[in-house]
Amino acid sequence: MQGSTVFDRDRTAVRVQSEFIRRVFNWMALGLGSTAISALFVVDSGLVNSLVTHPMFMMLLIVGELGIVVALGAAIGRISSAAALLMFFLYAVLTGVTFSTIFLVYTKGSIASTFFITGATFAAMSVYGYTTRRDLTSLGGFLMMGLIGIIIASVVNIFLHSPAFTWIITYAGIAIFIGLTAYDAQAIKAMAYAGFSGYEEEKKGAIVGALRLYLDFINLFLLLLRLLGRRNN
Repeated sequence: MQGSTVFDRDRTAVRVQSEFIRRVFNWMALGLGSTAISALFVVDSGLVNSLVTHPMFMMLLIVGELGIVVALGAAIGRISSAAALLMFFLYAVLTGVTFSTIFLVYTKGSIASTFFITGATFAAMSVYGYTTRRDLTSLGGFLMMGLIGIIIASVVNIFLHSPAFTWIITYAGIAIFIGLTAYDAQAIKAMAYAGFSGYEEEKKGAIVGALRLYLDFINLFLLLLRLLGRRNN
């Protein structure tokens, strides 16, 4: 009888863990869908031209995106899961608005093909991160240092305007976000197995996990688009 109770408890834990991971990836996918829909709406409505002609408005959108991410990370312990989810989707929509400008630079066909390539790469690295027995914790610290280096190099290159430096940053960035995808997938698995104090905390943990994977996907997509995208004539 006691053995049956232990088995039922373990089976319940596995089910909860699976539901958590599924929720993370579902919300991440819905976030990407919100980004795509908002980007296409801005393009089709012609509002994208206003973003180009009013760079200050674009700057405000970018600052707003950064503000949401910082606020969500800082307040996740104090706000409700519903508020956190709303902030996540607001961020995804704003990202779509700013992303609409890539349709002025690259062909729709190359944007679509790069999206599918990104999706395949992301899926492969997520599966690797989830299934590998190798501990990627130490790799995460190295990747975060590399990411900081990429950000600094990108800022410097704004003034240098070096094409060679741009390609170095692009290839390094692709490698970093491929690694971060695997690292974050493993970290989310660890979150699921560690458990949560309650359902509300589990939902907020899933939102944080979805945001991490969303950012990995978006940044990988932009870097691959720079490499593979065909420019409009």
